[in-house]
Amino acid sequence: MPLGVLLAQAQAGAGADRIYRNARITTMDRDTPAGQAVAVGSGRILAVGNDDTVAGLAGSGTEIIDLDGLTMLPGLVDGHGHVANAGLYHGFVNLQPSPAGPGNSIGAIQESLRTHREHDGLFDDWLLGAGYDESLLAEHRHVTRDDLDAVAQDVPIFVWHVSGHFGAANSLALRLAGIDSATDDPPGGIIRRRAGTREPDGVVEEHGLYLFRDCMPNFDGDRLLDLLDRAQESYARWGITTAQDGASSADEVALLQRAAAADRLDLDIVAYPMVLDPAELYGLTAPEGYSNALRIGGAKLVLDGSPQGKTAWMSEPYLSPPEGWPEDYVGYPLLEDEVVDALVDGLYARGWQVLAHCNGDRSGDQFLDAVEKATAKYGLADRRPVMIHAQTVREDQLDRMQRLGVMPSFFVAHTFYWGDWHRDAVFGPDRAHRISPTQSALDRKMAFTIHNDSPVVPSDSWRLLWSAVNRETRSGQVLGPDQRIDVPTALHAMTLDGAFQHFEEADKGSITPGKRADLVVLSDDPASLPHDLLKDIVVVETIKDGRTIYRH
Repeated sequence: MPLGVLLAQAQAGAGADRIYRNARITTMDRDTPAGQAVAVGSGRILAVGNDDTVAGLAGSGTEIIDLDGLTMLPGLVDGHGHVANAGLYHGFVNLQPSPAGPGNSIGAIQESLRTHREHDGLFDDWLLGAGYDESLLAEHRHVTRDDLDAVAQDVPIFVWHVSGHFGAANSLALRLAGIDSATDDPPGGIIRRRAGTREPDGVVEEHGLYLFRDCMPNFDGDRLLDLLDRAQESYARWGITTAQDGASSADEVALLQRAAAADRLDLDIVAYPMVLDPAELYGLTAPEGYSNALRIGGAKLVLDGSPQGKTAWMSEPYLSPPEGWPEDYVGYPLLEDEVVDALVDGLYARGWQVLAHCNGDRSGDQFLDAVEKATAKYGLADRRPVMIHAQTVREDQLDRMQRLGVMPSFFVAHTFYWGDWHRDAVFGPDRAHRISPTQSALDRKMAFTIHNDSPVVPSDSWRLLWSAVNRETRSGQVLGPDQRIDVPTALHAMTLDGAFQHFEEADKGSITPGKRADLVVLSDDPASLPHDLLKDIVVVETIKDGRTIYRH
């Protein structure tokens, strides 16, 4: 509804629905960067300004909320994540290391699995866990079938790596999946073997995970709707009002559609179904507007793996290769060049937005080569393709991205969670210092977003902000001081640039009259807080379309 109509209705009727006053408002709107009060009505922002000016929209039905000097920002827009998968993880055993979970050793993981089975039971006869991280385990190795057999041999056990690019199974789960010494590695995946044999050790990489699809429990039903509710609650607790579901499976799209039909989406969710084969494009739902808070935004490609797991596809060798690999190991691609070319071509031909997971710089080359070919064929246009993660993107690649209109979404939370590991075991100091090169993108005046990739790490917006500004590792060292950005730039990446990435900047990302009333109230003003305290910010209230969806 046009702003003029909304204002006229408010003035002629009972006034604005709500007026928030006595606040420190950072609008992210260049024309009106700050204010004291904001009026909302019919899910939209009616006015922003000082207390006296906005008070004129108060009527007999207006709720007046005194924020007592608290800070208000636009609702945050998730640069990249997997909200449906985050919901599913709430039903699994949490195996993440601190500060996200208890999984700091294989013994602790085994104890968590045993305790969950005893107190919470199984998930359709399976014992499922998620979030183990060999880089942070005391043993510095993956969980194996032997470790999981020591937990139980009478039920199948499967645990996902924190990156989502590996998994580990016990012997019974391997048998149910039909994986044994005669099973060959699938295209784009690896079955890890016991040393000197072809006997699986329980760990699978990348497309090897798909070998378990037919024997795993069906993740559907009301239980999944309940788990999705919990994921939305956690997002709202961190101030996020628009979430992304990147690389959605058909089951995840169906879950989100079911939740939307049941009016169980408190957040706006933009889904990008994953495509592996050009033939799949013909069966996809075309991008469209929101329907009950859900819309399809385009499609996503996954071109390589995980840098901390050393499966990201690099142009130069890893500092230390995974066990059993030669010194010149550089990771590997998940899709062949001709497949990527055909997928990008098909998406460009349809005018759909394409997101591509590229952790390694060589996978970035593969994506940019495909974009270059499609652009030459169809011409430049406002398509906003996104390189997701862009962890090791080079300076020359940023130049190329700028020319082709490719937007980076940086997984800058890596600087804290795996910064020490990247420096000491994955890339070495020089390359590690440039992971998620936000300042390099800013120097080119490129729009970019930053993200947590939940559920890979918690959707903690304020640790994400702290990471982008400080780039401090777990050991307290600064990883790449020249790539740090200031607080306003980081907030812009989490709000207005996030809306821009999703083609929603006309409706979201700033506190501007006429836009959606997506707002977040904070305990502290990020712009005036000492940088080391940014991670301690508390969300007091999250408002979606003028309705409170979270209150501390």
